Amino acid sequence: MRAELLAPAGSFEGLQAVVKAGADAVYIGGSMFGARAYAKNPRKEEMLEAIDYAHIHGKQIYLTVNTLLKNQELYRQLYEFLAPYYEQGVDAVIVQDLGVLSFLKKEFPELAIHASTQMAITGPKSAGLLKEAGASRIVTARELSLEEIHRIYQETGVEIESFVHGALCYCYSGMCLFSSMLGGRSGNRGRCAQPCRLPYTALEKGKAVSGTEPSYLLSPKDMCTVDILPEILQAGVYSLKIEGRMKKPEYAAGVTAIYRKYLDLYLRTGQAYEVEKADRQELLDLYQRDGFHKGYYYMHNGPEMMATVNEKEQSRKQGTVGKRNEALFARLKKQYLDTKKQEKINGNLILFADTPAILDLDFQDIHVQVQGDLVERAQKRPLLAERVRQQMEKTGQTPFVFDSLEILTDEAGFLPMQSLNELRRRGLEELQQQYLAGYRRTLRKPETEQKPSLAKEKRAQAEAVKFYVSVEKREQWETALKQREVTGIFCSMSMFKRKEFLKEVLWAAEETHRAGKEFYLALPYMLREGRMDGMEREITQIAEKTEGFLVRNLEELGYLKKLGLLFKAVTDYSVYSFNDLAEEFLENLQVKRTTVPLELNSSEIRHRRHENSEMIVYGFYPMMVSAQCVKKTCGCCDHKSGELQIKDRYGQQFTTKCFCDFCYNVIYNSVPTGLLEEAEQIRDMGFLALRMNFTSEGPERMKELLNAFAAAYLAEENKGKKKDAFQISGVTKGHFKRGVE
Repeated sequence: MRAELLAPAGSFEGLQAVVKAGADAVYIGGSMFGARAYAKNPRKEEMLEAIDYAHIHGKQIYLTVNTLLKNQELYRQLYEFLAPYYEQGVDAVIVQDLGVLSFLKKEFPELAIHASTQMAITGPKSAGLLKEAGASRIVTARELSLEEIHRIYQETGVEIESFVHGALCYCYSGMCLFSSMLGGRSGNRGRCAQPCRLPYTALEKGKAVSGTEPSYLLSPKDMCTVDILPEILQAGVYSLKIEGRMKKPEYAAGVTAIYRKYLDLYLRTGQAYEVEKADRQELLDLYQRDGFHKGYYYMHNGPEMMATVNEKEQSRKQGTVGKRNEALFARLKKQYLDTKKQEKINGNLILFADTPAILDLDFQDIHVQVQGDLVERAQKRPLLAERVRQQMEKTGQTPFVFDSLEILTDEAGFLPMQSLNELRRRGLEELQQQYLAGYRRTLRKPETEQKPSLAKEKRAQAEAVKFYVSVEKREQWETALKQREVTGIFCSMSMFKRKEFLKEVLWAAEETHRAGKEFYLALPYMLREGRMDGMEREITQIAEKTEGFLVRNLEELGYLKKLGLLFKAVTDYSVYSFNDLAEEFLENLQVKRTTVPLELNSSEIRHRRHENSEMIVYGFYPMMVSAQCVKKTCGCCDHKSGELQIKDRYGQQFTTKCFCDFCYNVIYNSVPTGLLEEAEQIRDMGFLALRMNFTSEGPERMKELLNAFAAAYLAEENKGKKKDAFQISGVTKGHFKRGVE
């Protein structure tokens, strides 16, 4: 069985440490575009050295470019950023952005692409879609079970990478806007402020259900799967990934060493094993949040997975903070940071009087020969073989150490020590260069135009803007039916009972059409566990009778692709098209429309291709989509869809909806985003369609909002009015003005 132990490196020092600790491969971020912008990511020269360091020691190195890129970054910066690393021989790039994936396939054709966990790959349909698009490896969503992973492997055969140790996000990676909306620090841009690690109070109908004191309802414990490595490998996982680029090198090295030990034990014997108590304690001493759990491999969610107490924080408040195991960290520093790692080589040195010195060196399949100065015949004391050996074996800080050095000499000659040193230096340098030459690549001239393209000219004024609404409740749908300005309605799939699903959807579509409006079925925020398997005939029938589907994740995109229904798909904001190439990727799949991402500001939207996009102008934005359940964490789960609120330390309340039919939670912003005053500006951008998202609003509030937005965006007589003519209270502008870094 093949397996790879993949370790994190937040710095060059961290990379050296995990290589010494036994990692087969290392993932690391550069100075740009990584999901850990606050790590001590190496700059260019240090990164080039890191690539060589990994290769000389027989390891792979993967560069993280796992953020969403704006047009100016994709066209002006990405090529220049990656070019030197590509030429140096970096083994793969980890990506989140569909546009980046397309860009890399075109500009860096020999570079392996790994689809990041930030893509929220939850099943074989999304994995297959990305494999077909050019990804050579899939990093699964952390929330998947072993059964789900095995199914991906069986159905696609794609190489799989999965997390085995470290911190977990509360939200599906890539689906979180919490930090972004609250403080402008976007997780999709590598700057998450981790609001999930703060205390909250859960309220149901105004009554606290999480206890009298705020608790850490959104803070998962760290995962530790050293006990179940055999099961993970048997599920089809090839690369075992350790989290921790933001943690100390000692932590990464210590965790790597223990996983190396047990991975080797299993690969060597093929037998189950028992983790030693001392190793388990060492992992706990390195870092943990209220203990460990085994992640989602055998569990969908539950309070036992959550660090609701935050024992460290409670100890800090009480002044009883426990001390770190300094002896452990000192040992790890000495063992993995303060030592040097050198590869064994074989040498043959020829020293005969009256001939040039010759040094032959062998490392793996590389052989080099260098010629030195003339060996003069000794007048007094000739060089003896042992003295020569002592000098030649001083390989210092080079990556090599002699395993064997044969010295052929007549012991009749003399050569200055300086000449021997120079011979050794040139030989080792030539050996290293020739070995690393096998990793070097030649970069061709860039094909992609290295400047952002502007959005197409504003569409003809005669073309009417389509005005859509999305709804999650039946009464909202009924309200939208009566609004003349509404072009079409996106109805949440959760509105329809599973037993009568097809019948209810087709009836709703017929009623919607009777009202003169388009009907779309909004698919779940997250699709997993084959929950739509067996519904292919129903979905196909719905496609025949409706205008299409709102697609919110890549698994659904792959699902519709399998059915040949992508021309019926409107991709939501969460199928990110941050840049023109991502938009082009989706258009090449022949989707019907895309949705503008929520984190772009007005200027970035204006310079994005959006002639085939719709823009959300109102709604309580979903800030988290999670496999966890707040109600279950609080012990009040009734296995029925419903909602509650979580309150932060400032008193802000965030509605949390439990979608039990697909088993996920959505946490919405405490205030809606409303772009009413910006109507003139948005109209001038030339969108085909606008959308208002309704979640918890009642019929009267919904009518009020629809009338206000319709007047601002659609009424000809209102065009050109001052923006203060259209105002509503209690809204935010989202990222329309400020954007994200």
